[in-house]
Amino acid sequence: MPRTLVVGDVHGCSEELRALLQEAGFRAGDDRLVSVGDLVNKGPDSAGVVRLVRSVGGLAVLGNHDDLILRCAAARRAGDDTDFSDGVRRVVKRLEDAELAWLERLPVSIALEEHHVIVVHAGLLPNVPLSSQSREHQITMRSIRSDGSGTKRLEEGVAWASLWPGPEHVLFGHDAVRGLQRWPYATGLDTGCVYGGRLTAMWLPERRLVSVPATRQWSEPGKSVAKQQARDGKALKKR
Repeated sequence: MPRTLVVGDVHGCSEELRALLQEAGFRAGDDRLVSVGDLVNKGPDSAGVVRLVRSVGGLAVLGNHDDLILRCAAARRAGDDTDFSDGVRRVVKRLEDAELAWLERLPVSIALEEHHVIVVHAGLLPNVPLSSQSREHQITMRSIRSDGSGTKRLEEGVAWASLWPGPEHVLFGHDAVRGLQRWPYATGLDTGCVYGGRLTAMWLPERRLVSVPATRQWSEPGKSVAKQQARDGKALKKR
């Protein structure tokens, strides 16, 4: 069985991704790379991240920021991308057509059956078959309300992963505010690299964490993210 390295939200931080692969001892051609999505946007080198992942034959699920870039690209082809920010438009301009086409083919979830793991960007509703999970929840959900419905707003419920019953273990990103999450059947890998935190990944099958610090703060974090980064940094350095 080949080793699999599942990496958290990269957000265009290509230098940090290279450092993580080196720190982890990743062997292109022997090991498999899987991304939890949000490869692009916010950071300095979205195109470089996509090219690096593709160069090692990596897999990825679609994140909400990947989806944003694709929507902007579609608007640009239609002749009007003015609804999107300058930063988003710059990312689209730097991606080649083949790279955009690769992003368009990304699934919203990947089942790594040999590891009994599901990779998704955002969240899954408990007790709902993977085939019946909504696309929106898989790329944007963070919490579950008291009535059992999913929401992208943290304050409207509890962490969806805290309620996930298994038996598959879910690896996900998207939630830099909660940061590194370790639940019985789910692990959140978004440790806010683009906000000056860390880039974190997990080796399978042993479920061992590896991380590297951001080279700098590429995007301004909210106060909640900044506090979580400090906690995650201490926890990861102890490993």
